[in-house]
Amino acid sequence: MSSTEERSAAPCAHAEGFAHDALLYAGDVGFVEEVAPFVREGVEAGEAVLVAVPARRSAKLQRALNGDAARVLFANMEELGRNPGRIIPAWRDFVDEHTAQGRPVRGVGEPVWAARTADEMVECRRHEALLNLAFDANPPWTLLCPYDVTTLGEDAIAEAWRTHPFMWEGGRRVPSDTYVDPLAALDLYDEDLPDPPVEPERMSFGRDDIAAVRALVAHHAAIVGLPPEREADLVLAASEAATNSVLHGGGRGDFAVWRDGGAVVGEVRDRGRIHDPLAGRRRPTLDALDGRGLWIVHQLCDLVEVRPRAGGTVVRFRIAR
Repeated sequence: MSSTEERSAAPCAHAEGFAHDALLYAGDVGFVEEVAPFVREGVEAGEAVLVAVPARRSAKLQRALNGDAARVLFANMEELGRNPGRIIPAWRDFVDEHTAQGRPVRGVGEPVWAARTADEMVECRRHEALLNLAFDANPPWTLLCPYDVTTLGEDAIAEAWRTHPFMWEGGRRVPSDTYVDPLAALDLYDEDLPDPPVEPERMSFGRDDIAAVRALVAHHAAIVGLPPEREADLVLAASEAATNSVLHGGGRGDFAVWRDGGAVVGEVRDRGRIHDPLAGRRRPTLDALDGRGLWIVHQLCDLVEVRPRAGGTVVRFRIAR
């Protein structure tokens, strides 16, 4: 990692289009010391500021900001970003709302923390890479993504360098010499999904079998004991994913479902190909003919994994108690 730009100040905003910077910090104290000046700078400049971090970090930051916290919008990333596929639409809504009013925007987003599962970590890396595509042509705004070096492993820190063009480390903003073009980065994360931990229940389906898919996934939800509202979410997600295969995946698909502890996991495989890497992460317009199915799956589920494969696509989705 090179260090061509020396700075002694805390992270600041940049007017160079979309500035997607990672911040390496050490523990709670380091988080507040590094992030509070960045947020306060935006407040004092009259910018719209959104901070989306885990609740514990948010509480400490709000105390440090004192009265300035009232002029900042806070979101709990543990809820907003439980499925990393929901984060980009939230930033899109915030940026569009305020830039339409001519108001500058900055944000703090921390999607990666040590308690994430391995599958969630992969989806967080995909999310960080996709941010560089999603906002490539937008008005200038700055997103600072904190990474805690005291709790995250070396692999997570290395991925931060890979998915962010610039890094803040020790008060210096440095270009990453391991940054990877977002489309190339996605190729790195397109490895096959891990095999299910148990033998799934499987069925093939066509246009007339969507009700059977819904019934099968509802059966597993009942065994796990999903609350009624979560069971309804799971059944709708399975229905949308299967319908997507019928409409766009060659008219048929293969469905698998299994239980994983307190969660139910569904998987659809078909012959379709998803060419838009941001599919499911763009809010469909009211008159859109396509794009609703995967969007709904992302909005309902705790984790969604989409992978190309030889001759088609795999969509895996999870909902837990």
